[in-house]
Amino acid sequence: MTQIRHAKFQIGQVVSHRIFAFRGIIFDVDPEFNNTEEWYQSIPEEVRPRRDQPFYHLFAENADSEYVAYVSEQNLVPDTTGVPLRHPQIKNVFEKLENGVYRVKRPHIN
Repeated sequence: MTQIRHAKFQIGQVVSHRIFAFRGIIFDVDPEFNNTEEWYQSIPEEVRPRRDQPFYHLFAENADSEYVAYVSEQNLVPDTTGVPLRHPQIKNVFEKLENGVYRVKRPHIN
Protein backbone atom coordinates (compact mmCIF):
# COMPACT_ATOMS: atom_id res chain seq x y z
CA MET A 1 0.00 0.00 0.00
CA THR A 2 1.35 3.43 -0.98
CA GLN A 3 1.55 6.01 1.77
CA ILE A 4 -0.05 9.34 0.88
CA ARG A 5 2.33 12.22 1.53
CA HIS A 6 1.09 15.69 2.28
CA ALA A 7 3.18 18.72 1.40
CA LYS A 8 4.57 20.52 4.44
CA PHE A 9 4.65 23.89 2.65
CA GLN A 10 2.01 25.67 0.58
CA ILE A 11 1.92 27.65 -2.65
CA GLY A 12 2.72 31.27 -1.86
CA GLN A 13 4.80 30.45 1.20
CA VAL A 14 8.26 31.99 1.56
CA VAL A 15 10.96 29.43 2.37
CA SER A 16 14.73 29.28 2.74
CA HIS A 17 17.10 26.51 1.73
CA ARG A 18 18.38 24.56 4.72
CA ILE A 19 21.97 24.40 3.42
CA PHE A 20 22.47 26.97 0.67
CA ALA A 21 22.01 30.73 1.03
CA PHE A 22 18.86 31.33 -0.97
CA ARG A 23 15.18 31.85 -0.34
CA GLY A 24 12.10 31.84 -2.51
CA ILE A 25 8.37 31.65 -2.91
CA ILE A 26 6.67 28.36 -3.76
CA PHE A 27 4.68 28.49 -7.00
CA ASP A 28 4.10 24.77 -7.59
CA VAL A 29 4.46 21.44 -5.79
CA ASP A 30 5.16 17.92 -7.06
CA PRO A 31 4.04 15.17 -4.62
CA GLU A 32 7.32 13.38 -5.37
CA PHE A 33 10.37 13.91 -7.57
CA ASN A 34 9.31 14.80 -11.12
CA ASN A 35 12.40 16.12 -12.90
CA THR A 36 14.93 14.50 -15.23
CA GLU A 37 17.24 11.69 -14.22
CA GLU A 38 20.14 13.83 -15.45
CA TRP A 39 19.12 16.62 -13.03
CA TYR A 40 18.84 14.12 -10.16
CA GLN A 41 22.22 12.50 -10.88
CA SER A 42 23.90 15.94 -11.04
CA ILE A 43 23.36 16.31 -7.28
CA PRO A 44 26.34 14.96 -5.32
CA GLU A 45 25.36 11.57 -3.89
CA GLU A 46 26.17 12.53 -0.29
CA VAL A 47 23.55 15.32 -0.36
CA ARG A 48 21.11 13.86 -2.92
CA PRO A 49 17.55 13.97 -1.54
CA ARG A 50 15.12 11.05 -1.51
CA ARG A 51 12.73 10.95 -4.49
CA ASP A 52 9.67 9.96 -2.41
CA GLN A 53 8.93 13.38 -0.91
CA PRO A 54 7.36 16.59 -2.16
CA PHE A 55 9.52 18.78 -4.41
CA TYR A 56 8.83 22.49 -4.72
CA HIS A 57 9.18 24.92 -7.62
CA LEU A 58 10.42 28.27 -6.31
CA PHE A 59 10.89 31.77 -7.62
CA ALA A 60 14.26 31.88 -5.87
CA GLU A 61 16.89 34.46 -5.17
CA ASN A 62 20.24 34.82 -3.50
CA ALA A 63 22.39 37.89 -2.93
CA ASP A 64 23.41 37.99 -6.61
CA SER A 65 20.53 36.77 -8.79
CA GLU A 66 16.97 35.57 -9.26
CA TYR A 67 16.13 32.20 -10.80
CA VAL A 68 13.73 29.25 -10.66
CA ALA A 69 14.72 26.42 -8.29
CA TYR A 70 13.46 22.86 -7.75
CA VAL A 71 13.99 21.82 -4.13
CA SER A 72 13.14 18.77 -2.01
CA GLU A 73 11.02 19.25 1.09
CA GLN A 74 13.84 17.98 3.34
CA ASN A 75 15.98 20.95 2.26
CA LEU A 76 13.47 23.72 2.99
CA VAL A 77 12.58 25.62 6.14
CA PRO A 78 10.02 28.41 6.60
CA ASP A 79 11.51 31.87 6.03
CA THR A 80 10.56 34.03 8.99
CA THR A 81 12.37 37.24 8.03
CA GLY A 82 9.22 38.93 6.65
CA VAL A 83 11.40 40.57 3.99
CA PRO A 84 9.64 40.73 0.58
CA LEU A 85 11.26 38.92 -2.32
CA ARG A 86 12.48 40.82 -5.40
CA HIS A 87 12.14 38.06 -8.04
CA PRO A 88 10.57 39.71 -11.13
CA GLN A 89 8.12 36.86 -11.85
CA ILE A 90 6.38 37.11 -8.46
CA LYS A 91 4.16 40.02 -9.53
CA ASN A 92 2.78 37.92 -12.43
CA VAL A 93 1.47 35.20 -10.10
CA PHE A 94 1.08 36.60 -6.60
CA GLU A 95 -0.30 39.55 -4.67
CA LYS A 96 1.10 41.12 -1.52
CA LEU A 97 2.87 39.30 1.28
CA GLU A 98 0.81 38.73 4.42
CA ASN A 99 2.01 36.71 7.42
CA GLY A 100 4.80 35.06 5.42
CA VAL A 101 2.52 33.97 2.56
CA TYR A 102 1.82 35.59 -0.80
CA ARG A 103 -1.71 35.31 -2.18
CA VAL A 104 -2.19 33.85 -5.66
CA LYS A 105 -3.68 36.47 -7.97
CA ARG A 106 -7.23 35.83 -9.06
CA PRO A 107 -7.66 35.71 -12.83
CA HIS A 108 -9.28 38.75 -14.38
CA ILE A 109 -12.27 37.95 -16.57
CA ASN A 110 -13.09 40.42 -19.34
